[in-house]
Amino acid sequence: MPDPEFFPPQSSLPGAAAHFGAYVLADAAARARDIEAAAAVPSPVSSSPAPPSVDVPPSADVPAADVRTPTAALERILRGPSGLGTASLHLTRREEPPTPTPTPEAAPTPTPASAPPEGIPVPGLYHHPVPEPDPVRVEEVSQRIKTWALDEVDLYPDDWEDQFDGFSVGRYMVACHPDAPTVDHLMLATRLMVAENAVDDCYCEDHGGSPIGLGGRLLLAHTALDPLHTTREYQPGWEESLRSDAPRRAYHSAMEYFVQMASSSQADRFRHDMARLHMGYLAEAAWAQEDHVPEVWEYLAMRQFNNFRPCPTITDAVGGYELPADLHAQPAMQRVIALAGNATTIVNDLYSYTKELASPGRHLNLPVVLAERENLSDREAYLKAVEVHNDLMRDFEAEAAALSAACPVPAVQRFVRGVAAWVDGNHYWHQTNTYRYSLPDFW
Repeated sequence: MPDPEFFPPQSSLPGAAAHFGAYVLADAAARARDIEAAAAVPSPVSSSPAPPSVDVPPSADVPAADVRTPTAALERILRGPSGLGTASLHLTRREEPPTPTPTPEAAPTPTPASAPPEGIPVPGLYHHPVPEPDPVRVEEVSQRIKTWALDEVDLYPDDWEDQFDGFSVGRYMVACHPDAPTVDHLMLATRLMVAENAVDDCYCEDHGGSPIGLGGRLLLAHTALDPLHTTREYQPGWEESLRSDAPRRAYHSAMEYFVQMASSSQADRFRHDMARLHMGYLAEAAWAQEDHVPEVWEYLAMRQFNNFRPCPTITDAVGGYELPADLHAQPAMQRVIALAGNATTIVNDLYSYTKELASPGRHLNLPVVLAERENLSDREAYLKAVEVHNDLMRDFEAEAAALSAACPVPAVQRFVRGVAAWVDGNHYWHQTNTYRYSLPDFW
């Protein structure tokens, strides 16, 4: 059956969409058309296969929370819009890798990276496989991010190089952003990812991190993203602090690149989500200082803030378009983004489980909290954490399908599709990164 045509929002919205308001939809649709007309068609890159299709009731009166399985509507989201004027919104298929136009002065094409190990997915984990990311793009992003980290921000000492390479951030970001029109757009996400990881490692975790004094360090780090506005007398001291600390240098530089290509609204959205992340770091640090194991619901609340949310929330900036701020702020969109962040973060809990067990001290993750609070064996707790992840994933997909049906605006369609691609790419990276992760022997 062909995809339905997308038409401008009508004044008689279905009941499930009424809360958006006709004026919001009409204004957003007009801006989305302007953005679509100005955007260049993305270069050929890979796209994630659509998840299996199952039926969903067509009635708009069915609450999204009652739809607990992947839907035909979600398949349509991931496949993308069709009809007149929507060609530039599609993730183009990867039958052939992009072929640069040769010129006499053209730089040599980077050598494609070797195929990564496939890894083993967590048994029973609900996920969607993705194609191997474009190896030419992976290699170029990997080279450029290492040059940035070494030469521009002096991010890490020589003896951390193996860990930096093992992180495989180029493969990560290419897999998560299949609709990025250029490598420059991919680099926006890649620099921010590396900077966030540096702050986590150096302030919170493996490389000198500590819960003691974390609040002060994170506050200063946040000013690298959200600049200090102070008097002339005290401005130089703040500027010097940015240059004196590697994680702050990385934050500051990555954000400077981001604001050059993103809109003011997208930049402010990212700052807001980074404040959420830092608040989550502080909650976990407080529990560590008190040697407190939270209730399961408390842990999941913390993980809604200490999670991957800042990464998928910039999917439109990396894709070279903008989801209007009023549509991004709608409760239904916020729920979709939150569920995506929560599900992807539990993926990290599951794949990093053995790594964290081997580290000094007690690391909170969902299996550890479930074992403690629900008196489960390690195996039982891990398998229940898989179930929690699967529930979050199915809720994410149901809410994404409901939102797409309720708000047929091209920018919304593309953004939701981009968030779903990020969710799939995040799982792919965790599964295939055998340098960092291995699974427990619970099967």
